[in-house]
Amino acid sequence: MTTLEFKPKLFSTLRHYDRRQFTTDLLAGIIVGIVALPLAIAFGIASGVTPEKGIITAIVAGLIISFFGGSKVQIGGPTGAFIIIIYGIIQQYGFEGLTIATLLAGVFLILFGVLHLGTIIKYIPYPIVVGFTSGIALTIFTTQIKDLFGLTMATVPSDFIEKWWAYIGAFPSVDIWSAAVGIGSVVIIAIWPKIAKRGVVAKLPGSLIAIIVMTLAVVLLKQYAGVSTVETIGDRFSISSQLPGAQVPSLTWDVIKGLVSPAITIAILGAIESLLSATVADGVIGDRHNSNTEVIAQGLANHASPI
Repeated sequence: MTTLEFKPKLFSTLRHYDRRQFTTDLLAGIIVGIVALPLAIAFGIASGVTPEKGIITAIVAGLIISFFGGSKVQIGGPTGAFIIIIYGIIQQYGFEGLTIATLLAGVFLILFGVLHLGTIIKYIPYPIVVGFTSGIALTIFTTQIKDLFGLTMATVPSDFIEKWWAYIGAFPSVDIWSAAVGIGSVVIIAIWPKIAKRGVVAKLPGSLIAIIVMTLAVVLLKQYAGVSTVETIGDRFSISSQLPGAQVPSLTWDVIKGLVSPAITIAILGAIESLLSATVADGVIGDRHNSNTEVIAQGLANHASPI
C-alpha cells in the first residue's frame, strides 16, 4: 500500500535553526524579493494579465511553496516557460479559464506527489527540458522586440514569421532611448558576474544591479534630459493597491474537458522546473530534497494563488 510522503522541510529545519542562519536567510530574502518584484510584474504583463495579479500570485505561491516544500532553500516563483502557455489559455478561455486550468494543474501536481511520481519526473532527460524551455525562450524573446526597441506598431501578428516581418517593417520607428535602456540592462546582467568577483557585491545578482542602475538612469533622463519616450510600468498600467476578493469560477464540463490538456502541461512543466532547481540546490548546499513533498507544495500553491 502506497503511503503519503509529505514532510515539509521547514519543520525539520526549524529544529536546529539559529541566529546566524536567520541573518543569512534575511539577506537572501531581501535580495530575492527585490529581484522577484519586477520579475513577477513582467511575467504578469507578458502573460496577458495586469501587474498586480503577477505580484499577488508570486507572493501567495512563493509563501505556500516555501512553507510546505521539500527543499529547505528553494523559493517558488513564476518562470518564463509558462508565459506562452498562460497567454494562450487567456486568449482562448479568458481569465476564468486560466483559473480553472491552474486549479486542475494543482490537482495533478498533488496526485503526482501522492502517487510518488515526483521521484520519476526528475529523471526526464535534461536535453528534452532544455530544448523545450529554449523554444519557449525564443518565443518570449520574439514577443518582446516591439517594447525592447520602442517600435510604433498598431498590431503585432501572432505568427512567428509574420511577427518578424512586421518588426522589420516597423524598425525605422525604433526609439533610441528605449533600445538603450533595454540593451543596457541585458549587458549589465551579462557582465556583472565578471566584474563583481569578490566581497559583498559578488553576492548581488546582475538582474538586481540592472534594475537599480537603469531605473535611476531613466529617472535622470526624464527629469534632466527631457526624455519622455521610455515608458515605465506606471505609464502603461494602473496598479491597484487593494487585494482582490476571492472568486470561485463557474465550472462546465465542456470547459473542463478543453482545459485538461493545458492543465497537464502546466503540472508536468511545473514539476520538472521545480525538481530540477531543487536538484541543483542540493548540489550547492550538500542536502537532499523530498521530491514528492515539493510537488505537493506546488499543487497547493496552484490551488491558493488563482483563488
